[in-house]
Amino acid sequence: MNAKRRLLARVLTGIGLLLSISAAWPQSPSYPNRPIRLIVPFPPGGAVDPIARSIAQKLEQTWGQPVLIDTKAGAATIIGTEIVAKAAPDGYTVILVATSFTVNAAMYSKLPYDPVKDFTPISLVSRLPNMLVVNPQVPVNSVKELIDYLKSRPGQVNFSSIGNGTTQHLAGELFKSMAGVNMVHVPYKGSGPSMMSVVSGETSVTFDSIFLLTPQVKAGKLRALAATGTQRSPVAPNLPTVSESGLPGFNVGGWVGFLAPGGMPRELVQKWYGEVSRILQLPEIRDRQISQGLEPVGGTPEQFAEFIKAEIAKWSTVAKQAGIKLD
Repeated sequence: MNAKRRLLARVLTGIGLLLSISAAWPQSPSYPNRPIRLIVPFPPGGAVDPIARSIAQKLEQTWGQPVLIDTKAGAATIIGTEIVAKAAPDGYTVILVATSFTVNAAMYSKLPYDPVKDFTPISLVSRLPNMLVVNPQVPVNSVKELIDYLKSRPGQVNFSSIGNGTTQHLAGELFKSMAGVNMVHVPYKGSGPSMMSVVSGETSVTFDSIFLLTPQVKAGKLRALAATGTQRSPVAPNLPTVSESGLPGFNVGGWVGFLAPGGMPRELVQKWYGEVSRILQLPEIRDRQISQGLEPVGGTPEQFAEFIKAEIAKWSTVAKQAGIKLD
C-alpha cells in the first residue's frame, strides 16, 4: 500500500513538473496563424493602394503571415465595404476605408450595411489634405476676396469636382453654405479632368488634393488660396487654411483608416491598433506618405469611432441642405 502511495506521489510530482515547464515555456501566439485578407475598395493605382501595400508588408514581417491585398472596387466602394460588414470578426478580414465611407453614409438612404454598428474601428491612418484653388484669371488672392467676388456674381461662377456626391463636390457645397454664396457645380469624371477644367478656365474654382494640385500651382496654371483642413498642412506649410482666412470651422479633407467587422474582440482590436501605430511611426513609412502628399496621423480605436460619427453627421447636414441624394 505504501509502495502504491509512493508511486502515486511520483506520478503527481511528474505531472506538476510538466505543467510548470509548460507554463514557463514561451507560447506561440494564437493570432495570426493563417493569411489575413486586407480589402481595398478602390481601383489599383489610387492614393489608398500604396498605403495598404506598405503597411501590409510591415505586418507580414512582424506577424509572419501573408497579408493579402484584395482589391474590391465598385459602386463607390460599397461592394468591398459590404464584404467586410458580413465577414467574421476574427481579425482575418479587415478593410482600409477612406472619406467615401462616411460620405456614402450621408448620400445614400439605403446601404447594405450600417456604417457604425457593422464595423469595428481600429485606427485612423492618414489624412489627405486638400486645397482650394482658382484659375489665375479670377481676380482674387485670398478666401475673403473670393467670397466677396462670389457674392457680387451670384450663380455666375462654376466650381468643378470629380463627380456628384464626392468629397470635392461636398466641399464646394459646404463652402457655399458657410460663406453664403452661390456657385454652380460642374461634375467631371475624375481629378484630372476636373483640375484641367480650372486650368483652362472652363470652370473657376475647385477643391482637391494638395499633392495633385501643387505642380499646377507651381507652374502658375492655378492659384492656391487655402488648405482645407483645421491646421496648415506640412505639405504646404505657408498656405493658410480656409478656417483662418475667413470661414472659421471650415474643415474638409480626405482620410484613410482601418476597420474590421463589427464585434471584433477587444484583444484583437488592440493587437491591430498597436501594430498599426508602431508602423506609422517608422521613419520610412512617414517619409513615404509625406512624399505622396499624405499626413500620417494614427489615433486610438475610440478616437476613430468618434471621428467617423462626426464625419457622417457633418456630411449628412451638407447633403440635406444641398438636396443631394445618390439613390
